[in-house]
Amino acid sequence: MSTELSIRDIRLQKLAQMRELGHDPFSIEKWDRTDTAEGLLEGFEDGKDVSFAGRVVSYRLMGKAGFAHLSDGDARIQIYVRKDEVTELEWSLYDLIDLGDHVGVKGKLFVTKTGEKSIHATEFLPLTKALEPLPLGKEKDGQVFSGLSDVETRYRHRHLDLIANRESRAVLINRAKVVSAVRRYFDSNGYLEVETPLLQLEAGGAAARPFKTHYNAYEMDVKLRISLELYLKRLICGDLPAVYEIGRVFRNEGVSNRHNPEFTMLEFYEAYGNLETMMMRVEECFKSVALAVFGSTVVDITLPTGSVDDEDAATDANQIQLDFGKPWRRVHLLEEIERHTGLSAEDLSTLDNAKSALADKLVVNPITGKRIDPTEERNLGGLIEKLLEVFVEPTLQEPTFVVGYPIETSPLAKKDPANPKMTRRFEGYVLGREVCNAFSEINDPIDQRERFEQQLGEREKGDDEAHPMDEEFIYALECGMPPTGGCGIGLDRMAMLLTGSHHIREVLLFPFMRPTAESSAE
Repeated sequence: MSTELSIRDIRLQKLAQMRELGHDPFSIEKWDRTDTAEGLLEGFEDGKDVSFAGRVVSYRLMGKAGFAHLSDGDARIQIYVRKDEVTELEWSLYDLIDLGDHVGVKGKLFVTKTGEKSIHATEFLPLTKALEPLPLGKEKDGQVFSGLSDVETRYRHRHLDLIANRESRAVLINRAKVVSAVRRYFDSNGYLEVETPLLQLEAGGAAARPFKTHYNAYEMDVKLRISLELYLKRLICGDLPAVYEIGRVFRNEGVSNRHNPEFTMLEFYEAYGNLETMMMRVEECFKSVALAVFGSTVVDITLPTGSVDDEDAATDANQIQLDFGKPWRRVHLLEEIERHTGLSAEDLSTLDNAKSALADKLVVNPITGKRIDPTEERNLGGLIEKLLEVFVEPTLQEPTFVVGYPIETSPLAKKDPANPKMTRRFEGYVLGREVCNAFSEINDPIDQRERFEQQLGEREKGDDEAHPMDEEFIYALECGMPPTGGCGIGLDRMAMLLTGSHHIREVLLFPFMRPTAESSAE
């Protein structure tokens, strides 16, 4: 039987030694810091008294002196400790620290013989003992080698990813900044931030299957919301002229690099606005966020290299610049479908016409390999949107609004007066990805009831994502809702776009993970 101690056992022994010396690092509650590591380095004053604390990310002991680097997450600074310049206890404690420990230090700023800005310690104290080794890697010329690269570990133990990977940390911090910037934009434009229920009797506002749970207090089954829309429009009916919500929604559907069943949605509604009002808001919002997070409306994005999977737009570029200071392109859905497939508006006037026309047309996109099977579509609207997905979306690289969607797939959007089979709806696309969905909202309760009834018919035919009837919402419309523009933006996708992330999990702090074999056994 092996008697070799594990790293954890060795560190536990060091913790016990610290306590025997009279110092328990876990008993320390506070350490005052005069500045961050970045602040100390940028505002460096030789000889200045400072106090700092951080995680040990490098450590050297050389006889009667030692060097270590302390990181506060954003930057790191070197400390220098000499045996004859700290107390006997402090020097003994320095001998017992490990990579990953948190320590506090007080001393004076100075420059080493090699030219590195550092802290010459006069006080040194461990604040935490890390019992597990950390995947810190080796750093040279600003590059980290042999750090944490395993994707499963990065997502499951995000704290390790934040410690070890600067790029991942920057993406996640920028995602938080994106949300904050979105909030500032709407606050500054007179919108009221509100909160609406997560648990609902009828989960409406989108075409999706809900998660279900049980409300013990009321002894009834309820659903987790799939959208924020219907409650927000009820607030518009209550004469709140402009409202928005940033909240989690839940759709019991598949997982892919752009889909996560639990995600963060921004929805905003403005009384007396329309589709064009929403276009203006989207343009201004993206511009404002880009300026706030990146300091420019021009954002440099690195696209993933290698083969393009079935969720990505085809592109030959690895680097691309997007300028959110420019107006977005505006194109019509049917015109774009005709341009890329040859199918005319007449071809798409009925489901039979469309299927007949498709019999003689290309049904596979030769660039992406995506295909369309007309026999799988139950209505004309679904077939039109499938044509959009397969043939048009990959071409929408620069910021673009696609306008005019079929009535069958837009049960909450006003009819287009020029073509009652289509609606006043747009979706925004950037780099082939949908980033927003907006309507001139229905405020006619009779029309809305008829749309819901049509959706119930689709549900009876087997479409379990069709919209349910919502009598409470209809009642609110009957009390009077002004002309209104509304829009939804998936903030996870917005963050993916602005940070150049290939997978939605890159911008989620804690993506859902299947239990490991070890945790399942427990």
